[in-house]
Amino acid sequence: MNLRKKTKQIYLNELAVGGDAPISVQTMTKTDTRDIDATVSQIKSIERVGGDIVRLAVIDMEAAKALEEINSQVSVPLIADIHFDCKLALQAIESGVAGLRLNPGNIGDSSKVESVVKTAAERDIPIRIGVNAGSLQKDIEAKYGKTPLALVESALEHIRILENLNYYNIKVSVKVSDVLRTIEAYRLLSDRIDYPLHIGLTEAGTSFAGTIKSSVALGVLLAEGIGDTIRVSLTDDPELEIKTGLEILRSLELREPGAAVTSCPTCGRTMVDVKTIALEVEKELENFMQDNPNIKMPSVAVMGCIVNGPGEAKDVDVALCGGKDKFALYVKGEYRSTIPKCEAVDALIKEVLLLSNS
Repeated sequence: MNLRKKTKQIYLNELAVGGDAPISVQTMTKTDTRDIDATVSQIKSIERVGGDIVRLAVIDMEAAKALEEINSQVSVPLIADIHFDCKLALQAIESGVAGLRLNPGNIGDSSKVESVVKTAAERDIPIRIGVNAGSLQKDIEAKYGKTPLALVESALEHIRILENLNYYNIKVSVKVSDVLRTIEAYRLLSDRIDYPLHIGLTEAGTSFAGTIKSSVALGVLLAEGIGDTIRVSLTDDPELEIKTGLEILRSLELREPGAAVTSCPTCGRTMVDVKTIALEVEKELENFMQDNPNIKMPSVAVMGCIVNGPGEAKDVDVALCGGKDKFALYVKGEYRSTIPKCEAVDALIKEVLLLSNS
């Protein structure tokens, strides 16, 4: 893996983004922001599964004002998603959001842009320029088409507007709904600027296809050292977006191990229900991590037979290796005992708790 590109560091409240800060995982609420109770409930669920940043749609002044009460009930930094109306941006800042997502070329004439930038600068609030293939400026699309270069040129145009106002508290994204254009757009942009980058596919799809597409695109970019915050944009619950994003980072060793279980795909040699046991273990570990967010999770494996099981058990902290209606339990690579399948999950979780508290 290449070294991560060192970008300018910005802050969303106390959360550092860019530079040498950990890569953050972001999502967006899918509630009506004007429904304060529903929105707060969803944000708290996002917090419980490890979300770092939450963006909210601000469709009118009622939504912009609701942000103040929402913000008072949650701890994660909130980003106001603004389109076209500078008054909504100003009210969102007044409501205490940690950042704005807007394109300065789309919120009115220069005086309106200046008013937003001036107020954001006074509060030290970053602005994310978010360019999407579906909403390119007409002149840029006419010149370049919906190409990676068009996305980059659009982003640079918006950046220049802010820089001409001596504003540099910026994060940038250039999102497309397909993998190859996304990768190329971020490569081009990363070569051109040092602002932190928010990476992801837009409209990636439903949970299955969208997870695969996002994992490929984000995996390539992160492995090349590109990206400071990520979002997996799924037609599904925001909690799933966070879990998927975290797992992508863990797979690249950019986050500490989580609740995911190493498990075999099973075959004709398997004589125990590996799938059910692995899913039960994963659920128990997820619950444990939510209750203990700062814990370092031991590595765990559930294997189906003696071919790879014992060898895999030596590489993880706690492992179950299947036999006929029973499992061998390994701890730190050492055989501990043989357990009936009905006791296997409890025995493994017990060892995990002991290790995590040691």
